[in-house]
Amino acid sequence: YRVGFLKTYPIHVHAFSPPEIAHFAQVAGLTTAEVIARLKAAGLDSIPGGGAEILVDEVRRKVSPRKCGADQWLEIMEQAHAQGLKTTATMMFGHEETPAQRLEHLFALRASQDRSGGYTAFIPWTFQPANTAIPARPLGAVEYLRLLAVSRLVLDNIENIQVSWVTMGPKIAQLALFFGGNDFGSTMIEENVVRAAGVSFRLSREEIRRLVQGAGFTPRQRRMDYTLLENA
Repeated sequence: YRVGFLKTYPIHVHAFSPPEIAHFAQVAGLTTAEVIARLKAAGLDSIPGGGAEILVDEVRRKVSPRKCGADQWLEIMEQAHAQGLKTTATMMFGHEETPAQRLEHLFALRASQDRSGGYTAFIPWTFQPANTAIPARPLGAVEYLRLLAVSRLVLDNIENIQVSWVTMGPKIAQLALFFGGNDFGSTMIEENVVRAAGVSFRLSREEIRRLVQGAGFTPRQRRMDYTLLENA
């Protein structure tokens, strides 16, 4: 039944971050590899890089103590890659971490990609402190663009780096295309996490195309697996 449905409606299911998979495994009494296998059999196509925050346990104990540790986050991603699922990777920075710990995060992802080769893209964004219990100052555009450029240098084995118009707004995202970004993300039907922190940007498909063209680049529409659509 699923096969026939997907032939009619070719939906790519990109869902369940490593902390969620770790939780499923704990509740069900399964290994994380078994959970991934069951999700794949049920139709999961790829896994988002959510819950990475900073991949340093000293930081994670402060900002996300209930989420899986750094090693398990990476292990789950590499298990997914071994089972043929591609994933993205993220970084949320600008809270309890140091600049050195940001680099530790980047080099951990680079080593993981060397081992498994399954990351399609890296997506960094700045922590939005409003309505949270973490006393951090909002990071400015210069700090964001610097991290993006460093990411492009360190992650020479991850082809795509996505700019964050959701947190930085369209103009900074457009500028970020000159600082190592080559992917503008996509439109969204609904977004609640960043909105809860008091930040709300919305872009249509036409606005994204106009921003990319305005920066001097040719926009191309892609699938979730980063293959390009013809004539789009």
